[in-house]
Amino acid sequence: MENLSGAKRARFIILLGALTSLIPFTIDMYLPAFPNITEVFDTKASFVQLSLTACLLGLAIGQLVAGALSDMHGRRKPLILSLIVYVAASAACIFAPNIYIFIALRFAQGFSAAAGLVISRAIVRDVSDGPELTRLFALLMVINNLVPLLAPSMGGGILLFSDWKGVFFTLSVVGLILLLITAFRLPESLPLEKRVPSNLGATFSNFTSILKDRQFTGYALAQGLLIGGVFAYVSGTPFIYQNIYGVSPQAFSLLFGMNGIGLIIGSYAVGRFAHIISEKKFLETALYVATIAGTILLAVVIAEGPLWAVVVPIFFFVTSIGTVSTSSFSLAMESQSHAAGSASALLGLLPFVLGALAAPLVGAGGEETAVPMGLTIFSMCLLALLAYIFLVKRYEKKKLSAKRAVKQQA
Repeated sequence: MENLSGAKRARFIILLGALTSLIPFTIDMYLPAFPNITEVFDTKASFVQLSLTACLLGLAIGQLVAGALSDMHGRRKPLILSLIVYVAASAACIFAPNIYIFIALRFAQGFSAAAGLVISRAIVRDVSDGPELTRLFALLMVINNLVPLLAPSMGGGILLFSDWKGVFFTLSVVGLILLLITAFRLPESLPLEKRVPSNLGATFSNFTSILKDRQFTGYALAQGLLIGGVFAYVSGTPFIYQNIYGVSPQAFSLLFGMNGIGLIIGSYAVGRFAHIISEKKFLETALYVATIAGTILLAVVIAEGPLWAVVVPIFFFVTSIGTVSTSSFSLAMESQSHAAGSASALLGLLPFVLGALAAPLVGAGGEETAVPMGLTIFSMCLLALLAYIFLVKRYEKKKLSAKRAVKQQA
């Protein structure tokens, strides 16, 4: 990374940021079209939310596959192949004859988009470590977090002159552009001598050895549970804001996009002050902030409070995500240079598995209540905090006690 000039370094970071941004584009851009898709396919809101669940499951499984393949065959080939599949799946969504085919295609879209995230993160680990890893990843997160600010607004804008099909046409064009840039501009970052053997046993062995690291698992669960709560918000607010509070698709896009500012603030703070405040301190503080915000949100939706009282705690909850995702990734990946692709895949797996479980829960009470969303977000925040306390904090205390015992014996 140090060998790249300023301009080349900037282009490299922007490209990686764009590849990671493919996932929030895929998830967020079609959110304002949920009511439109429900009407066109003559289906229930829960089935449209299931299309989000299918996409999240695809993202989860796709990361495991892409991460393992990138450790075996390098970063470029799996990434290019996945982008080809993404373009095809996005275009096919336009011609889906019914909601069931649409759901299946959303799974394929998520599966193929996963490589952009997991391989980009692995490339970051290939070319950096220590504080530089944290700063570089924070830059990627700032770029990545601009997308939730823009994607819903873009989706709402497209709906002014088109229907939901215009959204998926745009996604196919975005995928094609990234495919061309990757094919001609992205260098290979994993040399042959650092690649793992191409066999299933070695792949499972990598995953198993990584998960045996208790601190890694703690960071992964803290991040995964908290981000899983985000998908409850992503799945629930299109109906809650528009059906319960009566906002327009464009107003929803603005409200949703405001939280992108929070994500940027959370991510930027970690990268900007990582040399002053430790990543662990950032992570712990953000987990407490998220849990407090989740508690307030649950109380507000039970009391059927006004829109602003729902928007404010959600903003602080989402802001904490920017801090947690940046700091936990850096802390978890620091010791995983031997299998960065597989480690990145595991870090990416949990949020989407948990998100796939959380997304349909918010529709359990129907389209006229926000309580299931509030309860799901609160539960995810609390579990994330507990995972950090019991798997990371307690492990660190035990290590410290053991060191002190050894010193006393000496």
